[in-house]
Amino acid sequence: MNCLFVGAGSIAPEYAAGLPGSSLSLAGVVDLDGDRAAALAADHGCPSFTDLETALATVDAPLVVNLTSHAAHAPATRTALEADRHVYSQKPLALDADEAKALVALARDRGLGLGCAPGTPLGPSQRRAGRLLADGRLGPVGLGYAHAHVGRVTDWHDRPDSFLEIGPLYDGAVYPLALLVSWFGPVERVRVADALDVWPEREDRRPSTPSHVEATLAFATGATVRLTASFYAPHRSREFYGLELHGDDGSLYLKGTGAMDDDRDHVRFGRVGREYVSAPPDAPTEPYEYVDAVERLAATVETGSPSRVGGRRGAHVVAVCNAIEAAAEGEGAVAVDDCGATADPPPAPVVRPEPLFDGSGAAGVRLPAVGFGCSRYRDGAYVERADSIATALDAGYRLLDTAELYGNEHRIGDLLAAPGAPDRDRVFLLGKAWRTNHRREHLLAACAGSREELGIDAFDCYALHWPGALEHRGELRRLAEKPVERQEALAFPEGEDGGPATADVSLATAWRNLEIVHERGWARTLGICNVSRTQLETVLEAGAVDPAIVQVERHPYRPRRGLVERCHERGIRVVAHSPLSAPDLLDEPVLEAIGADRGLSPAEVVVAWNVARGVVPIPSSTTESHVVSNLAAGSERLTAEEVARVDALRDPDFER
Repeated sequence: MNCLFVGAGSIAPEYAAGLPGSSLSLAGVVDLDGDRAAALAADHGCPSFTDLETALATVDAPLVVNLTSHAAHAPATRTALEADRHVYSQKPLALDADEAKALVALARDRGLGLGCAPGTPLGPSQRRAGRLLADGRLGPVGLGYAHAHVGRVTDWHDRPDSFLEIGPLYDGAVYPLALLVSWFGPVERVRVADALDVWPEREDRRPSTPSHVEATLAFATGATVRLTASFYAPHRSREFYGLELHGDDGSLYLKGTGAMDDDRDHVRFGRVGREYVSAPPDAPTEPYEYVDAVERLAATVETGSPSRVGGRRGAHVVAVCNAIEAAAEGEGAVAVDDCGATADPPPAPVVRPEPLFDGSGAAGVRLPAVGFGCSRYRDGAYVERADSIATALDAGYRLLDTAELYGNEHRIGDLLAAPGAPDRDRVFLLGKAWRTNHRREHLLAACAGSREELGIDAFDCYALHWPGALEHRGELRRLAEKPVERQEALAFPEGEDGGPATADVSLATAWRNLEIVHERGWARTLGICNVSRTQLETVLEAGAVDPAIVQVERHPYRPRRGLVERCHERGIRVVAHSPLSAPDLLDEPVLEAIGADRGLSPAEVVVAWNVARGVVPIPSSTTESHVVSNLAAGSERLTAEEVARVDALRDPDFER
């Protein structure tokens, strides 16, 4: 779609930079400064103008991108709308709420699209924070603190006059306001506000309006947020555009409401009673570009349903700023017109074992890219894992690998039932019956006990921990609470010869026993662990229900290519346990070299390699930084050449 840029100042090249990768093309540039207009137009091979009406009459561009100075936004938008052009305006939409509402009404009456910056509610870190909020992790949100420390515009902008004329509300506060409105809906009233004229005496150029404003905003949905907007507080202060929300069950911190890039530490979550933990991206993200919101508006125009959602939100933000000014002048609490604005939060992430189709006709289950292993056995000893599992949940892991052998299912159940935990349908629980429980009665009792300990109706997947059966010497419930000697005797029974005491239960029989769990609705899908390809074929031939998941030890030394390929052929998902624990693996020069090029650790490279091969790794760690970095590695995408270099580490002679 052709578009016309109105305004060729410092922000215009930022919008123009994204055009080559978009569906938009620049058909003309307008600016009162003819040289500025001509320079930008020359870069894009289009005409330039110094008069908007002339440009509108000359250029075939259905979409106008209004990049004029703050005070000129409303007049330029009105002129374009009256010429039957769709408009995307830089922020603010206007400086007066009535004028902003009139623009929305004009666009509606003419069937035109109207959008308004900022579009950063759709930025990568903002959407990640919004999904965490929608996940219900905070519970009802009661309080928030939002900052817009624009800083001394006389220090960093070549033409600060436009900023100094309008103050920090209309330039800076619009970022957190737009995001909060998109999450919570409109502000109902400004409870209280204050404004200061603080400014350095040495400065010749001073703001025409208060340089520092603070207000307490009441949202119709119940949240109350304290907003600070300042030209005096430097933008390099600890808080630039930070936002912190506190709910009944937890807290959320977003580093930048106006951020356009992403980082694993930009979003942090703190469950009540626990420290903040970084909640990194779990899928690849791309930086937000200024032109993205323009392209979205253009897409609605092309479908015949021009959107005015951004215009209504922009008008409400102006109404909030007007109300803050009125409250600061002593009018007390001030009601705010919603201007038709509505909440538009991102959807909450949901993890379900629903059938999926990968294009080959094979059905599978929906799994996160990376899961978390909950085994207590680490470095030759049993360790307490409740804290690290809580950290994993807070960071955003949504696949927990559990087992009755681990003896900590009741701890996991307590964590899942605690305030601030994700909802049940947003966590994939993989459980496993131990080898001593392959007989029907023991297997059913084991599954029932594990479900009770976890506090769940059904597993998302319930699996045989190993294909071979051992003698049953007693139930394993809360194994971790028993003396180590008793744990070993129950889980690893010995025969008279000192070797393992095996049980006469074939793999085919054990699988058919497992199917009863599925028939009773105690598990939505079934799985099997630590099998060879031959053993997998036995299961496929013996059962009426195919395994949805096969879990095996997998890492670069032992990639299990044949097994993985066979699983993928049948639509079976492969989960890799012990992906990082092979001796000397993380000292491999190849992994260090790939990591150095990408800013990743060798462990993160291995996690990303598994993901690239369609395998879900379940690394386990008791170190918070590793818990976070392993999850974040799932969002990395290695090149085919990098994957091949890791593949070449295969060691046919590898043994534990």
